[in-house]
Amino acid sequence: MAHTKAQGSVKGNRDSISKRLGVKLYGGQRAKVGNIIARQKGTNFFPGSGVSMGRDFTLFAIQDGTVKFKNLKGKKIVEIENL
Repeated sequence: MAHTKAQGSVKGNRDSISKRLGVKLYGGQRAKVGNIIARQKGTNFFPGSGVSMGRDFTLFAIQDGTVKFKNLKGKKIVEIENL
């Protein structure tokens, strides 16, 4: 009697690698120029003053300051406040 499992028994044993999405700097934390604030698929957060968006929807700081999250007309906006 053979002791091998039926063909295709491990076909479902695959999983994609995680993309490490999410907020990297939270409200009140200090950000330097170029710091990534949030990695996202699509626009969960929109850039405000002091923040820019990359091609892959990554939000990053374009000036030094403190990260601030706020809601404006139903949109979540990320800003950098100067100190």
